[in-house]
Amino acid sequence: MNTTRFGTLCLAGAAAAGAAALTGCAEKPRADERPNIVLILADDLGFSDLGCYGGEIATPNIDSLAANGLRYRQFYNTARSCPSRASLLTGLTPHLAGVGHMVVDRGYPGYHGTLAPNTVTLAEGLRACGYQTAMSGKWHVTNDTRPGGDRSQWPMQRGFDRFYGTLSGHGSFWDPKCLYDGNTPVRASGDYYYTEAITEHARRFIDEMAAGQEPFFLYVAYTAPHYPLHARPEYIEKYRGRYAAGWDSLRVERFERMRRLGVLPADAVLPEKDVQCYDWADEPDKAWQQMRMEVYAAMVEQMDAGVGEIVAELRRQGVADNTLIVFLSDNGASNEGHLHNTVERTGKHWGDRMIPNSTRDGRPVRSGDIPGLPLGADDTYGSYGPQWAHLSCTPFRRYKSWVHEGGICAPMIVSWGDRIADRGGFRDGVFAITDFMPTFLELAGGSYPDSIRGQRTIPIEGRSFAASFDAEVSDTTRMLFWEHEGNKAVRRGRWKLVAEYPGSWRTLRSYPTDGAWELYDLETDRTETCDLAARYPELTAELAAAWKAWAARAQVEDWAAIGGEKW
Repeated sequence: MNTTRFGTLCLAGAAAAGAAALTGCAEKPRADERPNIVLILADDLGFSDLGCYGGEIATPNIDSLAANGLRYRQFYNTARSCPSRASLLTGLTPHLAGVGHMVVDRGYPGYHGTLAPNTVTLAEGLRACGYQTAMSGKWHVTNDTRPGGDRSQWPMQRGFDRFYGTLSGHGSFWDPKCLYDGNTPVRASGDYYYTEAITEHARRFIDEMAAGQEPFFLYVAYTAPHYPLHARPEYIEKYRGRYAAGWDSLRVERFERMRRLGVLPADAVLPEKDVQCYDWADEPDKAWQQMRMEVYAAMVEQMDAGVGEIVAELRRQGVADNTLIVFLSDNGASNEGHLHNTVERTGKHWGDRMIPNSTRDGRPVRSGDIPGLPLGADDTYGSYGPQWAHLSCTPFRRYKSWVHEGGICAPMIVSWGDRIADRGGFRDGVFAITDFMPTFLELAGGSYPDSIRGQRTIPIEGRSFAASFDAEVSDTTRMLFWEHEGNKAVRRGRWKLVAEYPGSWRTLRSYPTDGAWELYDLETDRTETCDLAARYPELTAELAAAWKAWAARAQVEDWAAIGGEKW
């Protein structure tokens, strides 16, 4: 840890009476001056959805974090929910963490679908440094969510002192599946909405932990705006008619706003529409399509309101100025569409299905993206589809699950009271979701353990980005690697090599591709429009060889050889 740099910042912050103006109350004195850490994760939020990244959705609280902190323009995740969460928690690429695909044990070391026992979570690492730890929200890194099942990879067993949330990947916001308070299963009751419950418990945990003398780590994992599209009517009403112009003109509108804000360079090029996307003029049910995006926007705005409540609680407790707040998304926007949801409506009991047959008061749930079906209420279960997801991913190509920029590059914001001098600034350094472990350990003055639970740990893949809080940081030699469902990529400096899996196993996700490598210069072609593989065959071969070597080391299996298409 750079004790001098962060120690100086902490002492300066404690002496700054001006902190009261920011927090609304005097900062609470504490012997331990290490920062509290609040890590907030959105679910399936696209690169351009937030107002501060160019979107039209009202996100004033997250925008305020950006205005008083930093926005990262090249921060990467791993393209999918549970692999990203595994990497975020452990500092490892997802296959090394044990979650190379989804939370099902496929029998391969990198695909057990649960955190490997020789990994260290952020909570375990920070608790060893004397931090209090708590989590509110979605876990999604265990393959056993049964009340009487194996709890070894649940939050309370992996370093969190407090936990409220869901163990599974998605579910009704009005009646979520696999909901736990600690290790105890609970059910929704009263006027319940999951986003509000996540916020409420996050606030409660802050209240409890702020009373102690030790710093705290709070992980807040919202499920918004992941499908199903569920939102309070008053939030939906705010967006009535906002999307009448359709996805084509709104995509251009977002793109131009992103250039004006500086999120994109002035010479950025908007690629042609994705091959899944058709013209708004050809949409036969425009009113229904508008409604889908209205509900999505409402979900994002209500999540933003929750972020505002969390910040307000930090202020109320007098700890806001020495709390590092990080906001990001687990992957790009989702083009997943559940047309009548025939795959997931299986099983005989509520606990065996992601989609309920009925609401808590017994009304039938109408599931699927059925034209004309209003969404938002507890008796529906639908998504917003690839057309609007393409808008969310503006200006990038592809979506969640792919490793083109639309799938792996998402918003990331850091705010830390007076510690960040370049308020409202941008950072262009290339960082990844594996970087939280070394960054947080540096701030906590800790080190990564050599062993845990009697086993040798896997060396972390991430690198600290704490230095970027003070200045731009660039490393042109660092290499980042990706693989998900046969999609693969590597980035080194300005160069990115990427390939799509050629299979057509998912009708709504497939593209006519031969699986060949594509090479892009992201310094001049941020939106991956000009493939340079044929022009630079030696560089292409070099990066492809590096990816192959990484895959062998990182427990990545050949997607076709292991029958991934059937999963």
